[in-house]
Amino acid sequence: MIRALLWDNDGVLVDTEKLYLQACRELLWSVGVELSVQDYAEISLRQGRTVFELARQAGLDDAHVESLRVARNERYAELLAAGVELMGGVHECLDALEGRMPMAIVTSSQPDHFELIHRDLGLLHHFELILTAADFTRFKPHPEPYLLAAERIGADPAECLVIEDTERGLRSALAAGMRCVVVPHALSRHGDFSGATRILDRLDGLPPLVDALGAFPG
Repeated sequence: MIRALLWDNDGVLVDTEKLYLQACRELLWSVGVELSVQDYAEISLRQGRTVFELARQAGLDDAHVESLRVARNERYAELLAAGVELMGGVHECLDALEGRMPMAIVTSSQPDHFELIHRDLGLLHHFELILTAADFTRFKPHPEPYLLAAERIGADPAECLVIEDTERGLRSALAAGMRCVVVPHALSRHGDFSGATRILDRLDGLPPLVDALGAFPG
């Protein structure tokens, strides 16, 4: 039985992962560190670590690394302000699930970035709960974000279905005792999605899957 849907944001609802990668690459390149797509996928999307570890490995001290992170966040905000695209099938999927059960967004995005992302998209009315990086002390792949969402939304973890795009997110959901559907994209598609309830090409396939899993009537 599924009583709540818990959604990742970046790479699931909105096509922002490529913008975050761009901001990271630009700032690392400014100090002579090249960030490949493969390294980004491995360090960030699979392991859930910061790619700025590469700057430390190149000999930069903590203060310099922190200044790069601040500049990266500013650059990312600029890219977001220029416009954000939705992932394929988002509107159709959310409309089909509207009112059937509580839904939450569980994201590691900073609150100011999240606000920029959703400023003009008109998606947030679908969700009863939104948790961002300001709400957690530990981040994916740790289970805390999803466990906190289940507690806040009033659902048993075993009755929650998570929608994720990365191995890091899948591991967080599984560690929280939840089922997880993965919708990979170009940057995350080579992750190890062992343990996923289903792997989908697009979100259009989620509503019939929720039916098949036995959604609790709203």
